[in-house]
Amino acid sequence: MWSIEGTALELTFNYGTDSESFKGYHTGNQERDGFGHVAFNTDDVYAACEKLEAAGVTFKKKPDEGRMKGLAFAYDPDGYWVEIVKRGEPNKIKNYFNFSQTMLRIKDPSKSIPFYEALGMKLIRGKNYGDFSNYFLASASNVDESVGDYSSLSDDEAKAKLSMMFGPVLELTHNHGTENDEDFKHYNGNEEGRQGFGHIGFLVDDVYASCDSIREMGYGFKKEPDGGSMKGLAFAYDPDGYSVEIIKRGGIDFGDIKV
Repeated sequence: MWSIEGTALELTFNYGTDSESFKGYHTGNQERDGFGHVAFNTDDVYAACEKLEAAGVTFKKKPDEGRMKGLAFAYDPDGYWVEIVKRGEPNKIKNYFNFSQTMLRIKDPSKSIPFYEALGMKLIRGKNYGDFSNYFLASASNVDESVGDYSSLSDDEAKAKLSMMFGPVLELTHNHGTENDEDFKHYNGNEEGRQGFGHIGFLVDDVYASCDSIREMGYGFKKEPDGGSMKGLAFAYDPDGYSVEIIKRGGIDFGDIKV
């Protein structure tokens, strides 16, 4: 898993939370919450949502509801939002669904975008909607090198490229004005009583060298590579305080029993 070019969705189960006494996790999307949703692309959103509904899935928004037709938000079993998005072209990707996005809210794109570009991501599309903007960044394995400069594309062209990416992108949502509020801060999903979203992660060849570069950006670490009992693994903070795991490509042997 630590050598894949794609991305994994890590689900953490804390024993005992399956009991009736557990009140559930904080799924985000309340005031000042940072984490928004994950997303999956599919050829036909309407058909996909019919299949999901038949399987017992409930929805925050069905494809024909609201202003944005053909786009849906399902609830997963914990209540997290899962966006269902239409691909630009049908019958090009064999998977019925592909994991396509993780959305985080950011305070200041002039800080967050350079941070993730320093981790090897490329800005594929930025769109200003008046009171907020969305920025979509992809890792190198997900980028069409023939495009070269994505900023040269029209918005429709960039949107079409995004819709046909098999690997996921990082969607950063900026609500305009937060960058001017010195006291504004998003909840990062790990605060007491608000736990749900945990972190995102990046694979690198050399954790120590990568952390030396990240350290220069000045946002600090939750865990340095040699901190704690798990050596060679780090958690950096991004400009909004989200945890970003830095993992050695190929993995680290912690003595786990592999089955």
